[in-house]
Amino acid sequence: MYNVSSKQAEEFIDHQEILDTLDYARTNKDNRALIESLLEKAASCKGLSHREAALLLECDQPDLTERIFHLAREIKQKLYGNRIVMFAPLYLSNYCVNGCVYCPYHAKNRTIARKKLSQEEIRREVIALQDMGHKRLALEAGEDPLRNPIDYILESIQTIYGIHHKNGAIRRVNVNIAATTVENYRRLRDAGIGTYILFQETYHKGNYETLHPTGPKSKYSYHTEAMDRAMEGGIDDVGIGVLFGLNTYRYDFVGLLMHAEHLEAAFGVGPHTISVPRICPADDIETKDFPNAISDEMFCRLVAVIRIA
Repeated sequence: MYNVSSKQAEEFIDHQEILDTLDYARTNKDNRALIESLLEKAASCKGLSHREAALLLECDQPDLTERIFHLAREIKQKLYGNRIVMFAPLYLSNYCVNGCVYCPYHAKNRTIARKKLSQEEIRREVIALQDMGHKRLALEAGEDPLRNPIDYILESIQTIYGIHHKNGAIRRVNVNIAATTVENYRRLRDAGIGTYILFQETYHKGNYETLHPTGPKSKYSYHTEAMDRAMEGGIDDVGIGVLFGLNTYRYDFVGLLMHAEHLEAAFGVGPHTISVPRICPADDIETKDFPNAISDEMFCRLVAVIRIA
């Protein structure tokens, strides 16, 4: 049963609630008066519920669609202005023990060279990025408890913050690593990280388990509840997202907003960022194997409605 404040993944991301939401959106997609009232409500920058946002995503009336894009631009301008914040990804290691079928890092891929940066190599990479003007980094690493333990991540963060190059220092280290324990999140907080980033990939439990057949990431609930543990560990700055194309975009869009609502209900603060990566060809991964891959047009719609919501 749906419970936005529950700490159990299958209650705050309730399958039936998502299905009911999608049915509500289909039923009302031609209700102009309702859609116009939602646009008026959204214009106040107070947000929309996952059901309301799902209806806007389903709307296919050209004039209302244009209003959705116009409102998304207005809200972005009002809240953020002409501002773009850049960060550079820094991959520490591509060793990984998971079997995710859509990712070229998967453990069975024998065609890619595996690499783990030493602290000296990290230092050289960071100096090169600073010379390009970067002040913010996002650390990335595959999940491998032996090769990429939390101590290695923490040492790498310490190395990065300790580099004082000719044009200053790295101001913010965001971290995108696998789901971990409350204690490890507390250690990341104490290391002074910026945003902790973790993508759900897909909120459909059955599809999630099919796409993650082996490795620690195969545990749906443990992965989905990671942000709860992060906040319990004192990290109140988190970034969520799904990999659009792994499942139907409508389902994962609703799950994404339900996750944001859950964090607000349970901890008083939602995600700092919502990311919208989408499936692309990579090494031994082909998009033809993923029939739910989304078009450029739908990608833009998703971004617009997320901004409004």
